[in-house]
Amino acid sequence: MSRESKLPKLLPDSNRTSMVHTTPQSNRPSFGKLNIPKPQSVTSERRTSFFGARTSGAGFPRNSSIGGFRGAEKMKDVRPLHDKAFVQQYIRQLCEFLSENGFPGSVSIKTLQSPSTKEFLKIFEFIYSQLEPTFKMPTSKVEEEVPRILKDLGYPFALSKSNMYSVGAPHTWPQVLGALIWLIDTVKIFWYMSKQQLLFSDFTEDNTNIEEGAEYNKLFLDYTAERYTKFMQGADTFEEEDEAYLAKLKKLYKVDDALLASMQEKYQILCDKVEQLEKESQTDRLMTKRMEKLELQTDLQKLQTYRSSLDTFKVNLEGKASEVTEELEATGHHLESLKRERDRLQHHLQNQKFTPVDIERINREKRELQQNTSSLTKTLEEAEQHMWNEEIALAKVKDKAELKRAEYHKLARKLKLIPVSAENACGNDFEIRTTSEYRPGTVVQYKTQIQMPLRKLISTVEEESSGLANMKLSLEESLEQVNSNVLFKSSDLKQLREQIRKVDERLEHDMEELAREEQKWAAEVESMENHRKLLEKKVTHGYDEAVQQLKAAQQQYQLVLQETNEERRIVSNNLHSVFTTAANHLAIVEKLLEDLQSRVRRVSAKAIEEDEADLQKLREMMKTFMSKAKRL
Repeated sequence: MSRESKLPKLLPDSNRTSMVHTTPQSNRPSFGKLNIPKPQSVTSERRTSFFGARTSGAGFPRNSSIGGFRGAEKMKDVRPLHDKAFVQQYIRQLCEFLSENGFPGSVSIKTLQSPSTKEFLKIFEFIYSQLEPTFKMPTSKVEEEVPRILKDLGYPFALSKSNMYSVGAPHTWPQVLGALIWLIDTVKIFWYMSKQQLLFSDFTEDNTNIEEGAEYNKLFLDYTAERYTKFMQGADTFEEEDEAYLAKLKKLYKVDDALLASMQEKYQILCDKVEQLEKESQTDRLMTKRMEKLELQTDLQKLQTYRSSLDTFKVNLEGKASEVTEELEATGHHLESLKRERDRLQHHLQNQKFTPVDIERINREKRELQQNTSSLTKTLEEAEQHMWNEEIALAKVKDKAELKRAEYHKLARKLKLIPVSAENACGNDFEIRTTSEYRPGTVVQYKTQIQMPLRKLISTVEEESSGLANMKLSLEESLEQVNSNVLFKSSDLKQLREQIRKVDERLEHDMEELAREEQKWAAEVESMENHRKLLEKKVTHGYDEAVQQLKAAQQQYQLVLQETNEERRIVSNNLHSVFTTAANHLAIVEKLLEDLQSRVRRVSAKAIEEDEADLQKLREMMKTFMSKAKRL
């Protein structure tokens, strides 16, 4: 079963750069950027993803010859596609990819929750066109074309035709979404590989792009070789290699971890804001704004009412102030006349002589006038105090009436009675408006305006209430009838359960008989398993030899790479000679690659023939085993 590899014999021994894994784009020498595609093993399985998780586990063989004996196995999708949070993350990734790459249609997270089949076909055509620009979705049998394309691309999980008929269904959309995300990852890997360079990129000294330099290429090739070596040794996870590669990249690019942490915090804050905006968009914002508008209109009406009352109070104060001013002017005139009279009497007193009787009479009159003045002043103060108390009491009564009116308006708005255009107003004006002065007929006017329509409305509501009560009684009767039907059906259900129990007992008995038959087959399967292990041992022996040959080729490659680095140092001194050497080197590499390709094809053909011969033997053994089993 072991086969001798010819890879080490293909490596050159001269001081030339080895580019075994390089595929030239044309037959002529090229001085531009060259592509470094993914290195593939001759006997290894075809891998779909370059960096992502493989479909094979640690317990699965890596040689295709054993996979033929196992038969076609359906891979189990380990992604939590039934987790809502995981599905929402995939939806956001799909939306970001479509919006960033210029999707022609309108797309949002809300529309991607349950898209139609037409929208899915547009999205699939757009994503696949990134790989095949000339691709056009066929008009017929798309339910067969989409799974076929995914299968050709190497999608490891099955996608049936029935999934294409109902793409937006809750049980179908997560699986289809997982296939779209896998296709997006494939597109990103294709873009990444198309941008890669060969070892010889530009030999100019002013090349400042790190990704186009030798350091990045060496780091990437070391990382790829290390991962591939671990993969060929049977490893399925590469956390340590990924962490080491990430640390080297950070060191190469001089990444600031603090800046990354701050950007992550900003990203989390923006995500929280987006989720908050999405939640707000799901609520009825129009109804909220209408309620706010209604509250603002109510506040505005209250302010206008308060302003009108203030204007009325201001007018009253201005009237009182004008009256007080007029009284002050009259009092001033009277005071001046009294002063003139006093001056006249003083002059008369100075010029005349009074007798003691006259003086006593004048003093008596003076005391009487002072008493009259004090009594009148006291009476005036009492009258002003009484007027002030009455004004305070009137203001309190007005405030209470305003509160009652506001409560009435609030209740009327809840009952949809105001304004006139309200639902239950029926064209009647139930609003009590404020007036600057209350007349005796105001209450009677509001009674005729509001009380009679309200009584009619109450009678109408009572009639509707009686009708609803009758309907409630009829519904209760129908409910009792339904309950009786439920009891009748429950008895039928008990009988069905008894029948199901009997069928389960019969099934258990059949399963026991089947288990006994399976034990008989287990012994025969064990013998076949021992035979299979013997074949695996022989195949593994050939696989180990191929791994050793690969290691020798990699060591030879490292030696040649060191020689290439020495040549690049010499090239900086003589640019013209380097171009000539590179052109000659590319011509030799192309010839070597052609020889390598022909030899690899011969080796692959020979390996396939040997595998087919082994597979044919296994099939004949299986047929013999099946014929013996049928005879038994």
